[in-house]
Amino acid sequence: MANQLGVLNALDAAKTQWYHFTAIVIAGMGFFTDAYDLFSISLITKLLGRIYYFEPLSEKPGTLPPRIAAAVNGVAFCGTLAGQLFFGWLGDKLGRKRVYGLTLMLMVVCSIASGLSFGTSPQGVMATLCFFRFWLGFGIGGDYPLSATIMSEYANKKTRGAFIAAVFAMQGLGILTGGIVALIVSAAFDHAYKVHPYNVDREHSTAPEADYIWRIILMFGALPALLTYYWRMKMPETARYTALVARNAKQAAADMSKVLQVDLNAEQEKVDKIGTEQFGLFSKEFAQRHGLHLLGTTSTWFLLDIAFYSSNLFQKDIFSAIGWLPKAETMTATKEVYEIAKAQTLIALCGTVPGYWFTVAFIEHLGRFVIQLMGFFFMSVFMFALAIPYPHWKTHNTGFVIMYSLTFFFANFGPNATTFIVPAEIFPARLRSTCHGISAAAGKAGAIVGSFGFLYAAQSTHHDKVDKGYHTGIGVKNALIVLGAVNCLGMLFTLLVPETMGRSLEDITGENEEDNGYQQRFSVEKVPV
Repeated sequence: MANQLGVLNALDAAKTQWYHFTAIVIAGMGFFTDAYDLFSISLITKLLGRIYYFEPLSEKPGTLPPRIAAAVNGVAFCGTLAGQLFFGWLGDKLGRKRVYGLTLMLMVVCSIASGLSFGTSPQGVMATLCFFRFWLGFGIGGDYPLSATIMSEYANKKTRGAFIAAVFAMQGLGILTGGIVALIVSAAFDHAYKVHPYNVDREHSTAPEADYIWRIILMFGALPALLTYYWRMKMPETARYTALVARNAKQAAADMSKVLQVDLNAEQEKVDKIGTEQFGLFSKEFAQRHGLHLLGTTSTWFLLDIAFYSSNLFQKDIFSAIGWLPKAETMTATKEVYEIAKAQTLIALCGTVPGYWFTVAFIEHLGRFVIQLMGFFFMSVFMFALAIPYPHWKTHNTGFVIMYSLTFFFANFGPNATTFIVPAEIFPARLRSTCHGISAAAGKAGAIVGSFGFLYAAQSTHHDKVDKGYHTGIGVKNALIVLGAVNCLGMLFTLLVPETMGRSLEDITGENEEDNGYQQRFSVEKVPV
């Protein structure tokens, strides 16, 4: 493009080199920690119920009361939603780098504090746990728009999608590591402290030392984030922010000269000409140019996360319902943690992790649009295939688990990755982090609907089979049908999302153009769907 800045041209045309992989690891470790912290809670909720809500006269082990369970599972999502909006906005106001270290330190401190939750009563422990998990979520929320924006602004145009997908794929490794850590810790405690199952000795089926298990699992999440803090602080600000938002061509050229190890000229005159017309998020111009795009990214992320998080957080309940996990009363507390972790690790290994890396491998060949549409389609197919013959799966556990793994595979080789990638590409630099934060926050609103809604909806339709403290629900079968329908809606809203494969960010948003040509170009150059 005639008006493309030399420094941005150099980034777009750069061959894949060491700094790309460094950026992937630095940004990806945040996501590793995000996923570990958000999903590890599902490994320990049954243990928390046994420890803090034990009832000697009950035939079943203690479980978290409905409101406590909903709060423990969902409070981090509320924090994440707030963090995505706040840090997304701050990333555009102050710069990506200045905010990036703050989110990481918040995650480290609150991961450790979650494991140190204290109180003289069960309510006290749960209240402090929820408090720290809210602020943990707040830090995690900031990592979404900042990591995606930084990676998209550093990457070259040929492999940008694969690099952003690789950052997001660290989420899969975080989920897997959470399961492995829980397996190791619970196995060690099970070996060290021998107790009888609940149906043999109710009072002593949970060793007093089991209280350390959930604390160790939660605190381990701080370690990978802490290891990358120094490198985050060493990263220079992205050239796109420095040139197009801060409008400092000299600094952008100096920073990228060091990164790319080439000499780049500062082109202040070009910066002064490009995109001087500044329209805001709530302006008529933004609505005309990007309104449908924002609707597309927010709605698809919202719908995806209803299905993705409800399935992920309540795997243990689904596995228990189909008889894949032994009955709780036949196990000790540590054995139950081990069995839940084993099941979730297997699903992560077979479905979740491969799906992320399939996206990395194929996104620059198939494109974002095709992968997202395909993912929603197959998620719908497998949800309906699980739900409609649901009684059949109760006697064919292996088949159910294979089908269930495939829904995760196509979530990650599909909209779970693309909804993260596209908002970092289709909005102008000065609003990129904000719009990604809004899109991600819509996703977390979906996760809140999924985590709170599924908790109640998946309860049995028979009074005698409902968990203590809950009302009858629509059952797992009908809940899966609802999730299948949600995925069908996701396919529909995907039609609003443009294809961005192989194009520079400024070409996609029109920021290359001088102001008089911007509106005209943006309105005619629509990407075929």
